[in-house]
Amino acid sequence: MTASKDGSKNRSTSAHDDPRIRVRRIYDDSEPSDGARVLVDRVWPRGVSKDHAHLDEWLKNVAPSNELRQWYGHDPDKYAEFARRYRDELNDDTRAEAFDQLKELADKGTLTLLTASKRDDISQAAVLKKSLDSGRHG
Repeated sequence: MTASKDGSKNRSTSAHDDPRIRVRRIYDDSEPSDGARVLVDRVWPRGVSKDHAHLDEWLKNVAPSNELRQWYGHDPDKYAEFARRYRDELNDDTRAEAFDQLKELADKGTLTLLTASKRDDISQAAVLKKSLDSGRHG
């Protein structure tokens, strides 16, 4: 794990991960190597201006339901169950359509999934990356 600017921990990518798909915090400065930058949170992050975000897309429809998000509360002990439930939610029509947009962007080049979560390694963006790496959402 590595520490980001605010001290939060981020898990390094494994050798099986597609290096063109990244997970980053929206609060970190954009980098030229980010490729397409897509915010995958349902709610706009506090304190971030639209200009500072440097977004290509905001796919709030791919985010977990409010009920799931509130149940999870970014509790590391609940992450595995959160990931399972969220992958199930990705099968509903609206989320599946948004997920397909992410797949299309990833097929074109580097894709950076952005989240406001303090720990991006246990965020919905991490679940999305793993799902994109495996080529499926459900």
